[in-house]
Amino acid sequence: MSIAIWCILIAGILPILVAGYAKRLGGSYDNSKPRDIAQHYEGAAKRAHAAHLNSYEAFPLFAAAVLLAEMKGAPRGTVDFLAVAFIGLRIGYVWAYVSDKSTVRSIAWALGLFSTIAIFVSPLWR
Repeated sequence: MSIAIWCILIAGILPILVAGYAKRLGGSYDNSKPRDIAQHYEGAAKRAHAAHLNSYEAFPLFAAAVLLAEMKGAPRGTVDFLAVAFIGLRIGYVWAYVSDKSTVRSIAWALGLFSTIAIFVSPLWR
């Protein structure tokens, strides 16, 4: 399997890890009402929860782009590079969001979207 395919797995797990971090920052946790805690988040915990939700929003297009690129025989090195860049940018996005660095967060988000679009159109570069 290619590096880009492994990046799909990482991108799929990332929101779960960020949600766990938000719960840790958010204080007490009642497992019988797992979704209720987010209503009480403040500060970094609230921002981590928002980053978690955005990670789920970014995942489908990224996964579809990688699968399309793999299926259509896009240049493997290019797709792998862009997929790894996407993962790095998403990690940077989460860090910037939790750290309340809005400009860095927006740049990381935009570059992540750009890398996903580049993966999607990469079969055209054969």
